[in-house]
Amino acid sequence: MSQHPLARLLRYGRKHRGRFVLASLCSILNKVFDLAPPLLIGAAVDTLVQKDQALLAGLGFVDPLAQLTILAVITVLVWGLESGFEYAYAVYWRNLAQTLQHELRVDGYRHVQTLEMAWFEDRSTGLVMAILNDDVNQLERFLDGGANSILQVATTVVGVGLFFFLLAPGVAVLSFLPVPLILWGSFRFQKRIAPRYAEVRERVGAINAQLSNNLGGIGTIKSFTSEDFEVERVRAESLRYQASNQLAIRLSSAFSPLIRMVIVFGFTATLVYGGWLCSEGELAVGVFSVMVFLTQRLLWPLTRLGSTFDLYQRAMASAARVLNLLDTPARIVSGELPLKREEMRAELRYEQVGFAYHPELPILSGLDLEVPAGRTTAIVGPTGSGKSTLVKLLLRFYDVGSGRILLDGVDIRELRLTDLRGAIGLVSQDVFLFYGTVRDNIAYGSRGATQEEIEQAARAAEAHDFILGLKNGYETIVGERGQKLSGGQRQRLSIARAVLKDPPILILDEATSAVDNETEAAIQRSMRRIAEGRTTLVIAHRLSTVRHADTIYVLQDGVLSEAGRHEELLAAGGVYAGLWKVQTGEI
Repeated sequence: MSQHPLARLLRYGRKHRGRFVLASLCSILNKVFDLAPPLLIGAAVDTLVQKDQALLAGLGFVDPLAQLTILAVITVLVWGLESGFEYAYAVYWRNLAQTLQHELRVDGYRHVQTLEMAWFEDRSTGLVMAILNDDVNQLERFLDGGANSILQVATTVVGVGLFFFLLAPGVAVLSFLPVPLILWGSFRFQKRIAPRYAEVRERVGAINAQLSNNLGGIGTIKSFTSEDFEVERVRAESLRYQASNQLAIRLSSAFSPLIRMVIVFGFTATLVYGGWLCSEGELAVGVFSVMVFLTQRLLWPLTRLGSTFDLYQRAMASAARVLNLLDTPARIVSGELPLKREEMRAELRYEQVGFAYHPELPILSGLDLEVPAGRTTAIVGPTGSGKSTLVKLLLRFYDVGSGRILLDGVDIRELRLTDLRGAIGLVSQDVFLFYGTVRDNIAYGSRGATQEEIEQAARAAEAHDFILGLKNGYETIVGERGQKLSGGQRQRLSIARAVLKDPPILILDEATSAVDNETEAAIQRSMRRIAEGRTTLVIAHRLSTVRHADTIYVLQDGVLSEAGRHEELLAAGGVYAGLWKVQTGEI
């Protein structure tokens, strides 16, 4: 049976136990001093009614004016302490809420980065954003005010209960009769509303997913004039969220009015029965005054239990989602063996590698191939033959289903993941540039690089000249995903980024497939320069980009079909020769 979200949250935040105890203590002391004024009012009434028989008179202060003066001084002290502890609990709870909010968001994001690519493929970006942002914020809102409210209600019940049962047990019984009913109703409310808020949080995730998807594809939406269609899809998701919230709202809104009617019984019972005892001389007027005031202090805060539990349930629904994310195991586990770049030969070998994204659709089957150190090796083949999958397996975005991949004779699963990926430079067809400057994007992954090193990398990638032609040169903002640059410009920045990293292994995955012939020629020149002296693996659809490779492997249906140099494969008249004829227009 899974643990309650609150227990899991407390376990997560156990290092802040001292701050939690201090904040709780301030909340309790604030409520203790908040309950003192009715006692002082009772003492003042007692002074006026009983005069020299009053409580303070027994302590030597016979004069009523002296008694009232002492009570006034105590009142000022009590109000000062109450205000001081109110300030203290507000600061402690809010800072604790902010700290936990920060830690949950950062830990959540850090953990998300450790999860395998397959996990991301099964979830939308918007859903993950909803957890890391909306759900974490919901927890912060509860810790900011809800925890304090629960503690103060509990302190009120205990404090007033002790006073009542010590001074007038009969009145206390009548006053407290509604409390069990209120608590029973509160827990029933909590049980019924919990699934409502779990559904609300799911709907928030669905809306975020829809919005994130649409904003990411805004160009496609505009090109297909689908704006109205997408508005309707967002409207439908928003209506589902609204409907889920309305069910929860109706339930939570009914709580306070019902509890209020139950509370009336306790208040009127205290008023009537306590007043009768007072008239019979069995209860002091001052004590009766205190009990009337304290009954309100006891029962009226219970009407806020509805909104407090409402906040609590929203927070627990969010806590479950955040903590479930943190508890998601990472299936790609780093090895322990360090990889020293200066000692690498950078020789790769795929041995009997098998892999499938889905069990019923194998991509690679018993694949053997070798990528010699310091040489350029190309992988070609029809679409869907498994070319890019080889790269994902080498980077351990996925792990092989069978067989193994060796780097310098060591299974890559035994190597430290950061060392492995740090030794590989990837230039992909799908270039991702971050919002920021040209300089920042080239230096990404090599953040200690100097301006001179950045410019050298840009020259090697034949990007320096076009960068200088931009409005602000290397300080030009590229826009989100580099949308202010052309495809060829983005690709050359990606190559410059790989050059600056200076990796022993360079992977070019369809690096020229989305650019024009002139840009392709420029990119090929730069790639030949940067490939010298390092192990280079080229994944290509355009065969013209790999004709100078030392070895070309041809994949078909996940198995190795042919291997050799460009001229040898053409002479063999096999799959490669057929692809060449198609691309050169001979057939």
